[in-house]
Amino acid sequence: MALPDTEAAWVDRLARLHETDLAKLRELNSLYEGTAPLHYLHPEILREVGDRIKAVALGWPMLAVDPLEERLDVLGFRYPEDDDQEVTPEELASLAGDKNLQRVWLDNELDTESQLGHVDALVMKRAYIAVGANEGDSDTPLVTVESPLELFAEVDPRTRATRGALRRWADGQDSLVRTEEEFATLYLPNATIWYDRGQDGWREQGRDEHNLGEVPIVPLVNRGRLADRYGRSELTEPLLSLSHAANKIATDMMVAAEFHAIPLRAIFGIGPDDLVDQGGNRMSALQVILGRLLTIQGDGAGNEVKPFEFTSSSLSNFHATLDQLAKHTSGLLGLDPGNFGITTSNPASADSIRAREARAVKRAERKQRGFGGSWRKSQRLVLRFQEGDWDPRAKRLETIWRDAATPTRAQAADAAMKLLAEGAITKRQTREDLGYTPGQIRRMEAEDEQAAERDPIAELARAQAVGAPPVIPEPE
Repeated sequence: MALPDTEAAWVDRLARLHETDLAKLRELNSLYEGTAPLHYLHPEILREVGDRIKAVALGWPMLAVDPLEERLDVLGFRYPEDDDQEVTPEELASLAGDKNLQRVWLDNELDTESQLGHVDALVMKRAYIAVGANEGDSDTPLVTVESPLELFAEVDPRTRATRGALRRWADGQDSLVRTEEEFATLYLPNATIWYDRGQDGWREQGRDEHNLGEVPIVPLVNRGRLADRYGRSELTEPLLSLSHAANKIATDMMVAAEFHAIPLRAIFGIGPDDLVDQGGNRMSALQVILGRLLTIQGDGAGNEVKPFEFTSSSLSNFHATLDQLAKHTSGLLGLDPGNFGITTSNPASADSIRAREARAVKRAERKQRGFGGSWRKSQRLVLRFQEGDWDPRAKRLETIWRDAATPTRAQAADAAMKLLAEGAITKRQTREDLGYTPGQIRRMEAEDEQAAERDPIAELARAQAVGAPPVIPEPE
């Protein structure tokens, strides 16, 4: 199919492609939120007990996303050392975390917005990073994270580059509710165009001729495949089938608790026709059962009415089924069974828990590699908007992530201090390993320098440790 040759044709094409995927994206979002309809339950039962018992959502799809997303924290960006050039220690230290990109990151509140993007990408296959000019501050480009429910970007299957992107939204409306879009933004390689909807369709309201040569939209894709560059959700079909089954069993357990866990009363000697409601209307059989009352017709020989109470039933069969489904799901997700509420009389040791955590850590590290590439591309666009030209060094940017593992504070500090004492790493690297941000590290180094100026002996010791000439302050 030939690509559009007009901007209006691009809007129609991208809107049509987005519509084909919107229903699935909304379904995945509702499954994650726990608002999807209950599966495996007969509709007749739903109609009868719907006003008495709500469907139980155990939230297992959240366990496929939240524990993984909690390990994905971007700390900053840095340029790696260039082996082909001689770099002084001072220059190398300045490459540990780029101050300019860190400022832009915080000014756009991406420390919180990035987390929202990671959640959407894990749930709905992808999210998007949009970069544009900031009218109020040209030195701080506008960087936003966009939902796949509102934005779609077409990817060239040959070059893997973004051909074009379209964002549609309605002002003041919830994007989860299908409404008529009133605004749109079209992103093309050399221009960004803003529209609103009029009686005759989309009307252009403004444009930015940035002439970047590429679309300023970066897809944040989860589980991309060679033949599917649009990503896949962490809510896989095997997981959802187990989750639906568990929700059904849990709901059945609530129904059983209503009918059987509480003793059923019976009356011998009367029939269903003898029971009426407050209005004198005959009660249906289900209404009688919901009232935990069973009637048994007499033999007509004039036997007197006799009440009786049946023994309540046990719900242990439901408990056993839920435990088995939880064990299968924990194995599928690589999570500790304790996350699903499975406990034993013999708790696992700390070493056993850490061994089980290994797969979760590796999954998070894989996500860091994939998402890190997208964040790196977004920072290249930030530099392009700032400087007006492409910086070749920006292709080698690295994304700094917080360690995906979860050692205790004491364990991490002990390991880092041992490596520092043996000379295997520097003090800066020690602080990075302990999870401090580039800004915190720079503040610590400034405090170290101030302390050294007050104590020349400490400066001599530091210089001897790093093999650099000491800096002794001039006497006043």
